[in-house]
Amino acid sequence: MRKRNAVGGFGFEAVETVNDTRKRAMARKVSSIFSGVLRGKTVAILGLTFKPNTDDMREAPSIPLIMALQDMGATVRAYDPVGMEQAKNFVSDVAFCQGPYECVEDVDVAVIVTEWEQFRALDLARMRDLMACPVVIDLRNVYRPEDMKKAGFAYTCIGRAPTHQPVDLFDSPSRAVRAL
Repeated sequence: MRKRNAVGGFGFEAVETVNDTRKRAMARKVSSIFSGVLRGKTVAILGLTFKPNTDDMREAPSIPLIMALQDMGATVRAYDPVGMEQAKNFVSDVAFCQGPYECVEDVDVAVIVTEWEQFRALDLARMRDLMACPVVIDLRNVYRPEDMKKAGFAYTCIGRAPTHQPVDLFDSPSRAVRAL
């Protein structure tokens, strides 16, 4: 017989474990772009909160994602329109930026974690030109793959084919190696 948990349901701890595992799998999706190696890479996190239009960080997928990326050796920069002050209570060693363009400057990959309307209206050409590598992982399907490919990005989202194949970005001494 299964044991009831404190909230009257069954297996709450198991659900929590599965959710955390899924969130950490997002970090593996990021590392797969770089042949599994994030050491020395800089990752921009766009959106920190659980959902847009709030500063609520409870159960925010950005928390385990950032921790997993850091465990893999990545440097993390982050921007959220309203959640950064709250986020500081949950993550450390993160460079919090004043805007999305500052956040993506010289990064190897940008990860969209929260679907803020502001992120739907980014100037993609400006964003691409600011990044060391034009790679975007879209965990909220904010953009269409064909639009991102046309804008010059290697783009991966959820439930759709990526616009690139994983590549070895370590062949060139230049950080600006294109992942396309």
